[in-house]
Amino acid sequence: METVAGPDGVDRYVDRTDGKRGEKGPFYVVYADNDRTTRWGFMCGNCDGLDNAVDTMGRVQCNECSNRTKAEEWDAAHE
Repeated sequence: METVAGPDGVDRYVDRTDGKRGEKGPFYVVYADNDRTTRWGFMCGNCDGLDNAVDTMGRVQCNECSNRTKAEEWDAAHE
């Protein structure tokens, strides 16, 4: 597992084998601990940024390069 410094200076742990497909690159799951017991967020695979937002539909968007995923569940009512 890869270690990166979080925005607060605390080490975070990136699992590059677990993630979601984005338009510009994948979003990798980031954990607060090396044992993978506490999910912390996502790292953008396009720019390696940790500043990402997740909405109520499960979409992830990078606030640095605008990489984004599609909703996890979709039907015509979501338009």
